Amino acid sequence: MSTSTVIDAQQVKTLREKTGAGLMECKKALAETSGDIESAIDFLRKKGAASAAKKADRDAKEGTIAQAILPGARVGVLVEINCETDFVAKNDSFKAFCDEIAKKIANEPEADLEADRIAVVQKLGENILIRRSARVEVTGHGAVAAYIHTGGKVGVLVEVGAEKDETTTTEAFKQLVRDITLQIAAANPISVDRSAVPAATLERERAIYREQVPPGKPANIIEKIVDGKIEKFYSTVCLVDQAFIKDSDQTISQLVTAKSKELSDTLVIRRFLRFMVGEEIPA
Repeated sequence: MSTSTVIDAQQVKTLREKTGAGLMECKKALAETSGDIESAIDFLRKKGAASAAKKADRDAKEGTIAQAILPGARVGVLVEINCETDFVAKNDSFKAFCDEIAKKIANEPEADLEADRIAVVQKLGENILIRRSARVEVTGHGAVAAYIHTGGKVGVLVEVGAEKDETTTTEAFKQLVRDITLQIAAANPISVDRSAVPAATLERERAIYREQVPPGKPANIIEKIVDGKIEKFYSTVCLVDQAFIKDSDQTISQLVTAKSKELSDTLVIRRFLRFMVGEEIPA
């Protein structure tokens, strides 16, 4: 910078508003770029990218789950974003960043989020990782809904289908969908129904149950015992077979059937996602 170049307060203010960088960082950037605002922005971005790269090897095991539902409830997004400490995970700026990323993915699935990530790394001083995201778009009639459990450690996204558009605007339908998201968050099913349980999972369970049968039982008796245990297994891992958390005398399947009758429509749980911060992601 030439000694004749003067950096005024308005330039610093403008740069801070455009980048969110600190006072001293903005002054240094303007000094390095002879007071040119656009060049100073590039300087800060490059510095931020270098800083983010240095932090990339640090563990980011904390974080939050965020969601976004577009108007009309036909598109929904769930995203897990990690940071290094629970302190940052609870930070309002970090939570606002997570919400904004979810909205961007909902509106533009192929959006490049790296500049946003680098900016928040620079601002918060921790390694930030957009670990995974999922976007659900309704086909036909139906709606999506999301639920984030207190603290942002668990998030749920579900699609419920109907045969009539007007059904999805009723309060009864909306309450059903809310109840289903709460069910998924609390009861942690692995599939909507029995047909979606992986064959390998079933075979593993069967093998374990066979080992639990006392020795000396005839083969046909062993299989009957195993079949009974598999039925119990289905009731814990299949959403529609689970007992409703608000009424244990009713299964989710029975709840959906009752609501279908009430609304004179055919309702079906099409799919769901459940993210928990830091959990292992299936291959």
